[in-house]
Amino acid sequence: QVQRALRALTIPLERLHIMKGHMMQAMRRGLGRHTHSRATLKMLPTYICATPDGTEKGDFLVVELCQSQVRTLLVTLFGDGNPSPQMMYKTFDMPEDIMQGEGEALFDFIAQCLSQFLADANTPLEHLPLGFVFPFSCRQTQLNKAELISWSKGFSCKDVVGRDVVQLLQSAINKQELSHVEVVALMNDTVGTMMTCSTEGRPCEVALVADKGSNCCFMAEAYLVETAEETSGRMCINTEWGRFGDDGILSDILTPYDECVDEESFSPGEKRFEKMVGSLYLGEITRHVLIALAAEKALFTGSSVAVLKEKGVLTTHQVLEIISTEEGMVVTKTTLEALGLQPNEQDCSRVQQICRAVVSRAATLYATGLAAVLSYMCETRDMDQLLVNVGVDGELYQGHTRFEEILQSVTRLLAPECVPTLLPSTDGSGRGAAMVTAVAVRLEAQRREVDKVLAPLRLKHDDLVEVQALMRREMELGLGQETHANASVRMLPTYVCHTPDGTEQGEFLALDLGGTNFRVLVVHVTEEGIRMASEIYVIPTAIMQGTGEALFDHIIDCIVDFQLKQDLMTHTLPLGFTFSFPCQQVGLDKALLLTWTKGFSASGCVGQDVVQLLREAAERKHHTGLKVVALVNDTVGTMMSCGYEDPKCEIGLIVGTGTNACYMEEMRNVGTVEGDEGRMCINMEWGAFGDNGCLDHIFTSFDKVVDEQTINPGKQRFEKLISGMYLGEIVRHILLAMSDKELLFHGNPSPKLFTKDIFKTKFLSTIELDGLALRQIRQILQDLELNASYEDSVLMREVCHTVSVRAAQLCAAGLAAVVEKMRENRGLDRLSVTVGVDGTLYKLHPHFSRCVQRTLRDLAPNCTVKFMPSEDGSGKGAALVAAVACR
Repeated sequence: QVQRALRALTIPLERLHIMKGHMMQAMRRGLGRHTHSRATLKMLPTYICATPDGTEKGDFLVVELCQSQVRTLLVTLFGDGNPSPQMMYKTFDMPEDIMQGEGEALFDFIAQCLSQFLADANTPLEHLPLGFVFPFSCRQTQLNKAELISWSKGFSCKDVVGRDVVQLLQSAINKQELSHVEVVALMNDTVGTMMTCSTEGRPCEVALVADKGSNCCFMAEAYLVETAEETSGRMCINTEWGRFGDDGILSDILTPYDECVDEESFSPGEKRFEKMVGSLYLGEITRHVLIALAAEKALFTGSSVAVLKEKGVLTTHQVLEIISTEEGMVVTKTTLEALGLQPNEQDCSRVQQICRAVVSRAATLYATGLAAVLSYMCETRDMDQLLVNVGVDGELYQGHTRFEEILQSVTRLLAPECVPTLLPSTDGSGRGAAMVTAVAVRLEAQRREVDKVLAPLRLKHDDLVEVQALMRREMELGLGQETHANASVRMLPTYVCHTPDGTEQGEFLALDLGGTNFRVLVVHVTEEGIRMASEIYVIPTAIMQGTGEALFDHIIDCIVDFQLKQDLMTHTLPLGFTFSFPCQQVGLDKALLLTWTKGFSASGCVGQDVVQLLREAAERKHHTGLKVVALVNDTVGTMMSCGYEDPKCEIGLIVGTGTNACYMEEMRNVGTVEGDEGRMCINMEWGAFGDNGCLDHIFTSFDKVVDEQTINPGKQRFEKLISGMYLGEIVRHILLAMSDKELLFHGNPSPKLFTKDIFKTKFLSTIELDGLALRQIRQILQDLELNASYEDSVLMREVCHTVSVRAAQLCAAGLAAVVEKMRENRGLDRLSVTVGVDGTLYKLHPHFSRCVQRTLRDLAPNCTVKFMPSEDGSGKGAALVAAVACR
């Protein structure tokens, strides 16, 4: 019978693996927005998003509501990383009637204890932040806002469930005229344990409390916590795992003894896991095993066991004494005789075995829960191996000599990819609460400074409406014959007067020149669609910055090479030339270069007809089969490419290395070209918007520094706020400013960060990816030799997000001016139009496109705008301009 009882209390390893999997599933459900309400593990957000970094300093109050006591502490931190702060504390016994009385009376009593403690401690009347340890299930919505879900541990005060306990305590404190005391943070004892152990070297990211109740908390990736607003960094989650198994998932390992304990509890059917592991219940489980064995005549034969029918006669403390001391047999005999039993030596030995089995099962289940948490952390952080500190506290951990050994060995079996270091908590909940409060105060001060730095980059709705109005004004000036010369938005006619209608057919060559690489294409336009072949050629820096003749000779050499490879040397094909630099177009095949951008500075080209320069190079190279019929910029090419798929596409947008837009304007409004009939595509060259100073109020100190360090200071100012060539530099200067204020990298940035262009815009796209683990962000930063903490990584993401959101909003404000003008031009109540869009920033950044679209809906509510990503716009588009021209 004894062996059968021991087997019932022993769980096979394969069953522990299954249980671990179930717990991980329950954790995921508890974190999910749509599954949370049905989950047994509530996975409550604590809004604690950082662990101590050792710089916290000042005086902090703590009030801890214990089993039947109120504990008050005054903790002084020195900001030098000292793990042993100065502490004063006092404990007050709580009258039992308060635990079951009115809620107001409970909080008044706590505030009175605090008032007396402060009077005895003779503290100065300066601002004192307070951390409140409240070891009950709460629904937290902020660090200092928490509604009580349910009482436990003998408490049942009226009118508290569903109310904000922080506010109740603050009101009671105010009644005591302690106006200098502010409740800053609320947490439970598990969180306090984790925060205490975070002062021991490496941050502690998990805590386990093995006490009367049972719980665990850990630092989860914040983006996975769908029930909270936070999306950056990490957040401590209070698992409330005591309820695991309330859905019946543990029924196959529950013993008849567990069922008896559950039936006799205050809450049958609830907290099934806690009732198997909590020290409040282990004495009771042992008592029911002894009752069953005595009934089977396997124990205490010949003596009355009626005393064992009495609830609470055998405590967990006694069970731990029986198995944890060298004089175990003597302690067992003494304990049983004190109950009025008459045990023989065999009885004592068997009782020891039973006690050991009950406590070992509890330790094994704790290890299974811990393994589930650790494996979940390792999996969600995308790590091969997790090295982590685990803070441990509670009566069971402290009172059982083999608890830690079992915890370590079983965790290792169930989660071999995780290496936990167990740290015993010293005064966990009290000192930990002070740490939580200190971190909250530090982060709040940091937040104020961060907001001050980023405020100029955060544009309000009114700012964007003003930018939209300014863009509209500059557009009108650029279109006017008299005002064109003074406009910052040049509004250049392209002589493209039609978009594709689907009847175009034939074979066309296309050139696409817009950066260090350029492409030559052959495009076959048929009834079935478009087929293309292309090749990319590099333009060496020496040629980009040499003579114009050398540049265009190089282009012709590449065209000849391509035609040879494609067997096209005998063909004379119409050629469309995408030339992505500001030009004044005076015909479809005639365009005067206004200025070089993007690092080009070839001499003898500005003011010249680009098409003629290409034709002259062809003559020098004796290449007679070149028939240039159209020159367009990449924006027009993008519009034409998308226009082939969607006839409503009448706007082209590029947001990549640079930025620009074009759209179909009514000819009657184009004062710089004769004729009033029909429409013409206008190349806005909006990158220069603001060059006349109209956007100076939008420019921040960071923008000014970036502008001054470019090859064209004071030029292309709108582009320098939006495009990929500059966003990384803006971020770099913000990081330097924040580091200077000791908000980042502890004030010690890597020398590499002082290098121009070291922070690439592609880093913004990577860092802002949803679900990107902070570890991966740290890796990006480490490549720049920046030793970033997790908090640094969170702040980095915020800086990148702020810069890219502003860029997207400004882009949308420009587009809003365009679509509203088109709507008014056509006398429509509502305009439906498609924007053909290209560029790496728009296409590859994880949030840029959504932000542009959202902001545009807000600024131009009377326009329905569809965005169509261009597939090979600038190349295919040039061929289509040529095809439309030939048609």
